[in-house]
Amino acid sequence: MAVQTIPPRIRWAVDLMDVQPNDHVLEIGCGPGAGAELICSKLESGKLFAIDRSESGVDRTKRRNQKYVDSGRLAVRQIDLATLRVPVKRLTKVFAFNVNLFWVRSADDEVALLHERVVPGGAVYLFYEANPPELVPNIVKKTSESLAKAGFRVSVVEQKAPAVIGIIGRR
Repeated sequence: MAVQTIPPRIRWAVDLMDVQPNDHVLEIGCGPGAGAELICSKLESGKLFAIDRSESGVDRTKRRNQKYVDSGRLAVRQIDLATLRVPVKRLTKVFAFNVNLFWVRSADDEVALLHERVVPGGAVYLFYEANPPELVPNIVKKTSESLAKAGFRVSVVEQKAPAVIGIIGRR
């Protein structure tokens, strides 16, 4: 199997999250599994629960990260966040990259679920490629409002190259 690279935008986002060996992380929209690979490489006693609505995303993540699935460090499920009942009540971090849910429509129920499951001191990290740039203000506004309404303290970070916006909700 060919070595798969991790895109710089994903590497920057995961580095910003500062994943600790005992973290319990939920990844929303795991897609090809690059984020899962990087997160799992930092975990020891912690675990990653990765979800995607797409069967192909789940399959790709499992294939790419089979060693972490086999070790019990990674569980991957095909499910929508709206219908998810997180098996772990104590998430330390939530990660999503280019998941439009949080700004294209009301996501009150989903964000409330995250607020209920993220431990005090934990955080939700939502990242978006800043392309096209004219969408960025709307993404930041709507995502920030959604997180703040649920009780998260919101901050925004920006990476110039590659152009990525991070909206962080801390509990």
